[in-house]
Amino acid sequence: MANDPPTGRFAPLWQLTAARIKEFYRIPEAVFWVYGFPILMTIALGIAFRSRPVEKVTVDVQAGEGSKELLATLRADPRFDVDVFAMDDARLRLKRARTELIIVQETEESSPKIVYWFDPNRTESVAARNLVDGVLVRAKANPDILRTKDEAFVQPGSRYIDFLVPGLLGMNLMGGGLWGVGFVIVDLRVRKLLKRFLATPMRRGDFLLSLMLSRLIFMVPEVLTLLVFGWLMFAVGVQGSVFTLVAMLVLGAASFAGIGLVVACRVKTNEAVSGLMNLVMLPMWILSGVFFSSERFPSEIQPFIQALPLTALNNALRAVMLDGAGFAAIGREALILAIWGGVSFAIALRFFRWR
Repeated sequence: MANDPPTGRFAPLWQLTAARIKEFYRIPEAVFWVYGFPILMTIALGIAFRSRPVEKVTVDVQAGEGSKELLATLRADPRFDVDVFAMDDARLRLKRARTELIIVQETEESSPKIVYWFDPNRTESVAARNLVDGVLVRAKANPDILRTKDEAFVQPGSRYIDFLVPGLLGMNLMGGGLWGVGFVIVDLRVRKLLKRFLATPMRRGDFLLSLMLSRLIFMVPEVLTLLVFGWLMFAVGVQGSVFTLVAMLVLGAASFAGIGLVVACRVKTNEAVSGLMNLVMLPMWILSGVFFSSERFPSEIQPFIQALPLTALNNALRAVMLDGAGFAAIGREALILAIWGGVSFAIALRFFRWR
């Protein structure tokens, strides 16, 4: 008969192979990570690093005497995106890589002097200095009288490692919150241990809060290890208040622990919760500015990106560690994290089941 199983020396081999293939395709999570995940990664990174027209060189001119003339000269060249800022604002923009160059015109008795502030460690900044200098020289009736001075702008927080460490902190808190809470719940459910709690007078809320609190305790050595390593090896420091930094770390850990509760509140298998947690984390790995700035993505999706909890946490950690920001400057990010954590816990409390 056509449907009879094969016989012969290799019949067990073919049967076992066919069974394994059928088993694989019956697990949606496995199919997604083998076929769907690479496609999503390709799409997301293709958008982030898409081919774009040559961007204008961003230049800041210090507000003051002579700024109008410099502004008019540079705006006449379509290669520049130039505006006037106070020096403190311009220095902050240069530190956060939002501008390539600061131009200051110092007026002296003999002739004005142009001072270029740029980061010698950034290729874009050095190129902007040379390009602007060439334009200003050509704009002078007598180029020989143009006096210039270079000022190297190197400050703590301007290196890539300074940008990276806060992103790794945020990513670590996200992974710990989801895996350290969500996976634990499902593992207890799979091993039939959650059902035993039904016979106790313990409330559901106490159980869920205990998981969140234990996660906050586990967070301490994880965060300290990364911060101390970054400080010892790369001199990555904290410019702002340590109390503010700790408060944002606790709020971020609690927020992701709440999300982990939601993901696992009704899932019955380890395979399913693993797929769901990775599905939740994947967009934030790519979009939330862990390894590169989230500003690389189109402006149309920026409202969605800025509303993600990992984006809010990364932005807040960088503001405190690199810029010395206080609570007032990161209030929006703190509110986003609080909403994610509070709403997630409420949903998990409502829909959680013991078995």
